[in-house]
Formats: sequence, structure tokens, C-alpha cells
Amino acid sequence: ARNSRGEVIMYGDKITDSMRYALDETERRRTIQEAYNEKYNITPMTINKKIHDVISATVDNDETNDQQQTEVPKKMTKKEREKTIANIEKEMKKAAKDLDFEKATELRDMLFELKAEG
Repeated sequence: ARNSRGEVIMYGDKITDSMRYALDETERRRTIQEAYNEKYNITPMTINKKIHDVISATVDNDETNDQQQTEVPKKMTKKEREKTIANIEKEMKKAAKDLDFEKATELRDMLFELKAEG
């Protein structure tokens, strides 16, 4: 998990074969990871990043702009925020189309945070 205290809540009347497989596989992987962590004295920790760090790593360049954007200003203008939101939405939809749901979820969370700041 990307969060040290991450949980999944599954709802259903019964545990299907596919749910059982997912639960068993998760437990198998967890056992391997815990043994590795214990062997090398590793304590799992959640990674905390500021939204601006994540945005600067994911914002696409303007197609007409050849110079690569290296950082996102701490305070964006309304136009910059709208452009950033549009770029992230485009990237999120592409990730979902490519079945990269982890990336799509991260981008969605960034959108929520950006829209809340605006």
C-alpha cells in the first residue's frame, strides 16, 4: 500500500472466488513483505508530498512551448490554475484509458486539492 495504514473495505453478501483470490494474494504478498521488512529492520512509512511537488512532476508542457516547465509557482493565477487542472484531467483520463488506475487515482486526488485551493 502507498499508505502504511491503508485499508480496503469490500462490500458484498458473500465472498466470491475472485474476492477470495484477491484476499489470499494480498495476504501472501503481505507475509513476504513483512518478512523482508523484519530481516532488514525496515519500518514502513507513508510518503507525504506537498501538492505543488506532485503537480510539478506531472504537468504537461504547453504544445507550443518548447521550454520545459520546471516548477509550479506557489501561488497560481486563475488562468494558470485552470490550465493546470485541464492538463491533469487530460492526463488522468489517459491513465484510466491505459488502465493505469493507480496513476489516475493520484491525479484525481490532485484535482480535488487544486480545486479546493481555488
